[in-house]
Amino acid sequence: MKTNKRWEYLLALDDELLLGGVLLSEWCSFIVREFDTAFASGAFLASILTAVSAIETYLYSEYCEKNKNTLFDLINQSPIDEQLKSDIHVLRKYRNKWVHVENPRSDEQLIETPELFEKKLRIWLFLQPEYYDELSMKINSFNIKVDIEL
Repeated sequence: MKTNKRWEYLLALDDELLLGGVLLSEWCSFIVREFDTAFASGAFLASILTAVSAIETYLYSEYCEKNKNTLFDLINQSPIDEQLKSDIHVLRKYRNKWVHVENPRSDEQLIETPELFEKKLRIWLFLQPEYYDELSMKINSFNIKVDIEL
């Protein structure tokens, strides 16, 4: 998917999901714009990181009374749909795998096949997490070659 198609995808999501308008803090709006730019530009890791940041900023601005809550607590304490909470936790956990790298010195696979990790990010952004888990296991074992243009 080329840059202009990713922008069209984002605009279609806005049209579908933002019916009636949404009020966001200026910080949240800024971070959402950064997400849009990262995603449309193909910076998929930056997209995931900024998406979680935007969610956290929104939850803080709407539902938090103190500034010491963790994202985990913010999600759980927010009066949002349980399925949405679950989905945000999945995204948070996935983000944590990239932010809190278990062993940063163990980077041979990343050096040898960076495209594999780029494809994992693309797959994750476009597929439901339950499909990603299955694909991730296959990708990690190199049993399949993933060839998706996003």
